[in-house]
Amino acid sequence: MLSGRRLDLLDPSPMDIEIEDIAHGLARVARWNGQTIGEHGFSVAQHSVVVEEIAVHIKPDLEPRWRLAALLHDASEYVIGDMISPFKAALGVSYKEFEEKLETAIHVRFGLPAKTPAPIKKLIKQADRACAFFEATQLAGFSIEESIGFFGHPPEGYGLTIDPLAPAVAQERYVQRFHVLSEAAGYEPVKAAFDTE
Repeated sequence: MLSGRRLDLLDPSPMDIEIEDIAHGLARVARWNGQTIGEHGFSVAQHSVVVEEIAVHIKPDLEPRWRLAALLHDASEYVIGDMISPFKAALGVSYKEFEEKLETAIHVRFGLPAKTPAPIKKLIKQADRACAFFEATQLAGFSIEESIGFFGHPPEGYGLTIDPLAPAVAQERYVQRFHVLSEAAGYEPVKAAFDTE
């Protein structure tokens, strides 16, 4: 990692995980395998910030620690990339187990429970699917009907206009949001591992 950390992918240690590495990687991983319109790909970092926002729209009293969990819901993709859902399913259980190990290490690193409670996981998935609805219709060429068929209706009263950000901007916003939520949740400030341009 750019921080100098060496992460054992088969046995990831929370001590080898840095938020700057996560943000740097996610800002450079494109949703939809980059098959979207616009000058920049829609990054997983920007997607994650939006998912946290949608989760709070759905549940306005959501605790800061669960908002942080929403922001980090795809954090494992900084190492493994963003695979489309059908491909993940084709890879089977071993991929899911690998992803869960990494997610557990990330949660432990940043003070969250190792496993997200089922109701919170369900809420985050709902917000994730809502974000995918907007991405599909605005960036990936889906009709509204197609998108509803795949992802369901977005939450009532929530609208989103997507403008994919340059990687450096998406990275900065992700790190800023992390620090705001981490502090609001009462966790210790996390010292920066490296400076970004």
